[in-house]
Amino acid sequence: MKVLLTGAAGFIGSQIADQLTTRGHDVVGVDAMIAQAHPPGGAVPSGTHHLDVRDDEGMARLLVGVDVVCHQAAMVGNGIDAQDLPQFAAHNDLGTAVLLAAMARAGVDRLVLASSMVVYGDGAFRCEEHGAVNAAPRRHADLEQGVFDPRCPRCDRVLDWTRVDEDAPFRPRTSYAASKVAQEHYTAAWCTLQRGRCVALRYHNVYGPHMPADTPYAGVAAVFRSALERGEAPRVYEDGGQVRDFVHVRDVASANVAAIERLAAHPEGVTAYNVGSGHPFTVGQMADVVASAYGGPAPTITGAFRAADVRHVVADSSRARDGLGFRASIEPELGLAEFATAPLRATR
Repeated sequence: MKVLLTGAAGFIGSQIADQLTTRGHDVVGVDAMIAQAHPPGGAVPSGTHHLDVRDDEGMARLLVGVDVVCHQAAMVGNGIDAQDLPQFAAHNDLGTAVLLAAMARAGVDRLVLASSMVVYGDGAFRCEEHGAVNAAPRRHADLEQGVFDPRCPRCDRVLDWTRVDEDAPFRPRTSYAASKVAQEHYTAAWCTLQRGRCVALRYHNVYGPHMPADTPYAGVAAVFRSALERGEAPRVYEDGGQVRDFVHVRDVASANVAAIERLAAHPEGVTAYNVGSGHPFTVGQMADVVASAYGGPAPTITGAFRAADVRHVVADSSRARDGLGFRASIEPELGLAEFATAPLRATR
C-alpha cells in the first residue's frame, strides 16, 4: 500500500516508517520539524518532505495515489499553562482539519489517527460501596495532607483504580488533551461526510530510544533520564504511586502497522483502540528502574503536586488484541531498563 505518514521524522513516526518499509509498503513521509520535537537545524530525513500539514496545496499534491493516511504529526506534551492553548489548537486542531479536507478532495477514505489516553482525563475508578463511579475532583486539602487518590462523589471514600476502556467519556484536562479530543471529533465528522474509515489509537505513556529530551513537552520518562544525565536524582511528584501503562515506542509502531493493514476490514466511522503494554507500573517504579539501570542517584519522592495531574490511568487493551491482533511485546521492566542508556533526541 501507499501510505502518507505525517510526523514521519518524529519519535513515533520514524519507527512507523521503518516498520512499514520493512513490510514492503510505499511510505510518503511528511514532517514540519517543529522545535518541540526536533533539534534546532535538524536535518529532514531522506525521502521525507519538509512540509506542514496545514499547507493545503502541498498536502493535496502528496495525497495523489495514496491508499491510507497515518496521521502522527502533532504538537505534544500537556502544555505549560493556558498560554499554550493557541499553539495546540493551531497545530493539532487546524492541522487535522486541513488534512481531512485535502483527503476528501483526493478521494482518500482511510485514516489511522494518533490519539492519546489523555482524552480520558483521570482513568476508571471503583468505589467499595457504589461500584464504578466517576472520580470527584481531588481536593486541595487532601493533596496537602498527602491523600492523593480521588474520592467517591457519593460517599467520599477513597477510590480504587480499574482499567479504562474505550467507552470511557472524554474528560480532557490539558491543552494537549483538548486538542486530541478535537482531532477525534473532526475525524468522526469527516467519516460521516465522506463515508470514511478511521482507527484512532489512544496511546498510553510512550517511551523509548530517541524520545525528545528534557523540555516542558517531554514525557516523564525522558525528564527523569535527563535529570540522571545531569547527575541529579529524578524528582517524583506526589508519593510515586501514580499508576500508568508505559508502552514502548516499537510496540506503538507495531500497533500502527496493524491498524493500517487491517483498516479496510473496519466499518465506516471511527474505531478507537487503547495502545498500552498491559502491565500497570507506577511512576515511582519507573523512576527506580531507570535510575538503577543508569547507575545514578536514587529518585526523590517530593510529595509535591500539580492540580491538573492525573492520578491513575491504565489501559484495557483487550479491544486492540481482538480488533487489530495487537499485543505489546516489551514489558516495562525490561524496556525501561534499556531506555535508561538509550540515546535521546536533543530539542535545544
